Amino acid sequence: MEPKISEKAWNPELEKNILKQWEEEKIYEFIPENENFTIDTPPPYPSGRPWHIGAAAHYSQIDMIARTARMAGKNVYFPIGIDRNGLPVELYTEKKHNIRMRETQRDEFLNLCREALDDLEAEMILIMKNLGISGNFANYYRTDSEEYRSLTQATFIELWNRGEVYLANRPNNYDWVSGTTIADAEITYEDIPTKLVYMKFKIQDTDKEIIIASTRPELLCACKTIIVNPEDERYTQYIGKNIIVPITNAEVKLRTHHSAQQEFGSGAVMVCSYGDQNDVALFREFEMEEIVAIGLDGKMTEAAGEYAGLKPKQARTKIIEDLESKGFVEKIEDIVHRTPVSERSKIPIEIIPMEEYYLKQKDSVEKMKKLGQEIKFHPPMHKQILMNWLESISIDWPISRRRFYGTEIPIWYCKSCSEPHVPEPGKYYKPWAEEAPFDKCTKCGKSEFVGEERTFDTWMDSSVSPLFVSKFNRDKEFFDKVYPTTIRPQAKDIVRTWLYYTLLRCEQLTGKKPWSEAWIMGYGLDEKGMKMSKSKGNAIDPLPVIEKLGADTFRFWSASEINHGYDFRCNEQKIESTKKFLSKLWNVSRFLSSFPVIESGNVNPTDKWILAELDNLVKECKKGYEEYNFFVPAIAIREFTWNLFAAHYIEMVKARAYGIGFSDEERDGAIFTLHKTLSTILKLLAPITPFITEYLWKELYSKESIHRQLQVEPESLEDQSSITKEITEFNSLVWNEKKKQNLSLKDTISIEIPDNLKSYKNDLKSMHNLA
Repeated sequence: MEPKISEKAWNPELEKNILKQWEEEKIYEFIPENENFTIDTPPPYPSGRPWHIGAAAHYSQIDMIARTARMAGKNVYFPIGIDRNGLPVELYTEKKHNIRMRETQRDEFLNLCREALDDLEAEMILIMKNLGISGNFANYYRTDSEEYRSLTQATFIELWNRGEVYLANRPNNYDWVSGTTIADAEITYEDIPTKLVYMKFKIQDTDKEIIIASTRPELLCACKTIIVNPEDERYTQYIGKNIIVPITNAEVKLRTHHSAQQEFGSGAVMVCSYGDQNDVALFREFEMEEIVAIGLDGKMTEAAGEYAGLKPKQARTKIIEDLESKGFVEKIEDIVHRTPVSERSKIPIEIIPMEEYYLKQKDSVEKMKKLGQEIKFHPPMHKQILMNWLESISIDWPISRRRFYGTEIPIWYCKSCSEPHVPEPGKYYKPWAEEAPFDKCTKCGKSEFVGEERTFDTWMDSSVSPLFVSKFNRDKEFFDKVYPTTIRPQAKDIVRTWLYYTLLRCEQLTGKKPWSEAWIMGYGLDEKGMKMSKSKGNAIDPLPVIEKLGADTFRFWSASEINHGYDFRCNEQKIESTKKFLSKLWNVSRFLSSFPVIESGNVNPTDKWILAELDNLVKECKKGYEEYNFFVPAIAIREFTWNLFAAHYIEMVKARAYGIGFSDEERDGAIFTLHKTLSTILKLLAPITPFITEYLWKELYSKESIHRQLQVEPESLEDQSSITKEITEFNSLVWNEKKKQNLSLKDTISIEIPDNLKSYKNDLKSMHNLA
């Protein structure tokens, strides 16, 4: 019999035709019902070359979530968005055009940013489509659209009117490279080599001195007090005395505080404005007047005296030299210091007092903890990232940024009395470029206004993504059907930012948590185990890999390589090696296409055995899919298909399926079982490899898409795993014996079938040509 499938191998070029069919048939079209499965899809950010291979693996698995839910009978809403706000595109635009943002007309700079984003976005959309992502591309959104930005502004206006936003001048994390405040959540910590300088501070009116160890001697000019631990007996007699600061000769008091660590350095600590967050807290507690030692340009201010104008690192080197030459240094140690670094610019941050807008969050921490406990995390271990972050929150969220490409803060100030005014929500406002939508000041009655020039922290936009896709305040009927959304898929590195801020903002605005489940993925690493990033130059571009090997090969690698929630290594050779499984699946399907599909048949013990094993496979896959852990079904399906179905069962029933030496009834039992097994494998595999399963399904079983089928449910058949071991061991015994005797697999051999396998005698005899 000629196989119905004539092609001898799966051709990834067929994926393009299948993509076109899906688009024409609109098989992923979403029409809201009373119950919906809504995915709060992460809008990827096109900065520089869009995406590395780890990100593409992440999004292919998000698509597996959508396909799994559809085959579970759920009405899936799978929106697609592109995140186009914030610092990365500004830095990319500056580098591409060799310009400086603050030296360029704002309108001109914004246009250059938009053009850059458009080009990068087009490639990103192409990658997503080529991956077979089944989202709503026809209506994909952009976070820099007027519609999206007007929502961000409307939510701010509502919170402003409720008193949840305030203006304050406080010490802030400052990224002097990008020239803006950043939130605690945008800081990472790196171990950086530095010098720990043991400095001699004289005790006034004595010939005594105390030694103070610091990694930041350039802040001596901002030192306002010295602290020691109250239990540190070395300093008891000097508490309350004046201490002379070296170089500056300023007089400061020695006091006690529990935060001083007796075991670090000498146990005595200088408190400066501002070396670290502990300094910030101590300045507030002691109500001390700050000295601004570092300016917005990232250089030492006039307060630093002769070191003014130097960058902190330069000032540190110079002041150490001066301390040594004047005899103020006891010793210097080379250490590795855990240093706060800007996540964006990768430069150590400074703490500088600045006037910014804050959104209240401290009072919501306990409520966020409660909501966090209600959310089901996949895998559960990553819930702790959120809980640890909530434990660390000590200040409200600074939400204003001194950048250009972002959603503008919709405030105008009275030119006369500086009273802030916010407009009515509903449209997108650009205060820096537009006339104020007010006739007169509500406080003094004057009619001239000045528009706010700052923008929001980009997380102010991203944190309302579930509200935007649900058409919050735009379509109440639609919103009521799809919100709260069902699941938030995202990477683990933005749990403390995107996940937390979304939880906070959506609860503030709706009184509900935005989703009931969170699906968290690990990092894509390079071959050496280093985190992949475009800035490090170790990122693999996914598009050439997908075009060369096909999306299904890439997707199956993603599922079979990545144990959900853990970091994973990316290697193109490994991706290519997974193609072998698709070839095996194709060969099995091509062989089975020689036989007609039979709806029922009388099955013999061999058929019952493989159907029982198939039922175990269904159970295993169901378990994995319910947890959205695609590693589980991918490994189970490959193992079953390759090492059991193809290697043992098909070989055992091949002669019977052809009707050689068997009755028609026995033949039909084999053919029925072969097709039932293959059709089940295709359904189980469809969420992971949507192209090849679609093609084979339509060729063999139905003209309707496999992605419109319901997933197979377990039949609770009797477990026959003990028989499996005996069958596979007997088959291996025969194959090894033939190899020993230098016989081909088709040659006759005389080997006794064990008594416990007598039920399978006829199939085993025909398989091995037993005498």
